[in-house]
Amino acid sequence: MTEVTVRDFRPEDGEALSALVVRCLREVNSRDYPAELIDRMCDHFTADRFRELSAERRIYVAEHHGRPVGTVSRDGNKVYTMFVDPDAHGRGIGRRLMRHVEELARAEGHTFMETGASHTGHGFYHRIGYTDVRVSDTVFGVNHILRRPLSGA
Repeated sequence: MTEVTVRDFRPEDGEALSALVVRCLREVNSRDYPAELIDRMCDHFTADRFRELSAERRIYVAEHHGRPVGTVSRDGNKVYTMFVDPDAHGRGIGRRLMRHVEELARAEGHTFMETGASHTGHGFYHRIGYTDVRVSDTVFGVNHILRRPLSGA
């Protein structure tokens, strides 16, 4: 997808990102998780929750022609909340978001990146060079913890 830019989250992005995440959960993640868990996740990712999270960690927005098509958040070398618009899957947006946060972490001197992945996103992280470290249980089910070394850190 050409002309995708990555920028910092703004408070007015909350509604659009909430809608994007809910759509991903209902259209994509629902293949791997029961409806009641999807409902709980959707209830969690509200516009206000995004604004709250922005005080705790950096959130980034991928835009295409001024419309949010993806998001990821980061705290140091930890990645959270990576979602891409289902209509834009397979167009490099997730990879672009991950490389963005990896570059920022590398510039801060981190030697690896770590993320938690749902069953749904697990294969994506493998495809971009992440390897499994462990599995943990969360309120939203199994979480695959993966890492990727950051060269040149």
